[in-house]
Amino acid sequence: MKNRMNQHQYARGHRRTRVGLLPILLSLLLPSLALAEGQASPHVLTDMVTQRGDQLALIESDEAALRLFTTSVGPALGLKDAAGALGARLPSKMVKELGVPELSQSVAELMRALGRWQFANSIRHETGPSAPIVSLSAARQDWLRVKNQAASFSDLLRLTREERGSQTPQGTSQPRDLELRLAAERTAFEASHQAVTAWWNIHGWKDRIRQAKGLSRLCGTWQWIIHNHQIHGEQKSTILFSPPGQPSPNAATPAESIILGDAIYLRWEQNGHIQEDSLLFIKDDEKIEGSFQNNTGGWGPISGKRLAPCKP
Repeated sequence: MKNRMNQHQYARGHRRTRVGLLPILLSLLLPSLALAEGQASPHVLTDMVTQRGDQLALIESDEAALRLFTTSVGPALGLKDAAGALGARLPSKMVKELGVPELSQSVAELMRALGRWQFANSIRHETGPSAPIVSLSAARQDWLRVKNQAASFSDLLRLTREERGSQTPQGTSQPRDLELRLAAERTAFEASHQAVTAWWNIHGWKDRIRQAKGLSRLCGTWQWIIHNHQIHGEQKSTILFSPPGQPSPNAATPAESIILGDAIYLRWEQNGHIQEDSLLFIKDDEKIEGSFQNNTGGWGPISGKRLAPCKP
């Protein structure tokens, strides 16, 4: 790999490539363009909390959260595919391939964040000294606390208990404590950020599955033949790609790897040298063909064949 880097001096440069980067780049841009057009955006989370607050206020378990997400919340948030996968009866093999357990966990985190956000909003919107303080059942409190490290929600629960304890038998209460309202503001702010993070995690679920499948196809030992038209030279290299999530110190590690269907984009960086490879799987993933370009003007074709299968 070192010899390859020295000879070709990885980087962007000449645009004469056998398999151009444009199709791959367009594929990468399309999801962002769709998002910009409003097809899916975390901005809808605010509407979800205000318009479906009554539904969110009833959730006390992951099971109930999952039902509400698959039937209404998921599609309304632009997460229809995730809702469909979680609501379908899938074979165990497909459940594993699609990462359904991890997806379910992300959905539970999203719904808990929405629940905390909804509860904080209910406190924030209370007006008048005689307005009753919203209470939570023990089961709902326990569920909303799961994996929540923020102190603001615990403070909010404590302050609501104290405020309810200060109410008189006639139903009136002391003026709302500023500390209570500040705790509600902090909780709503933190919960909104947690909800946005969870939304993006679910929104990127399909892309992560596709990427993992692509990296699994690339995993293995390959012999690449690279011809550099700039120096009219050819070089053979043996490259080992590790299994997804299992990097090896002896394996080549691209700075960026994107695999969409049969298309492969690899970006290599070392000591200021950058190279981009635009490739395609062929022959049942036993061969690869494509091209490279680098920042010193090097360019040319790449052909590769698999020498050994993936070894986890």
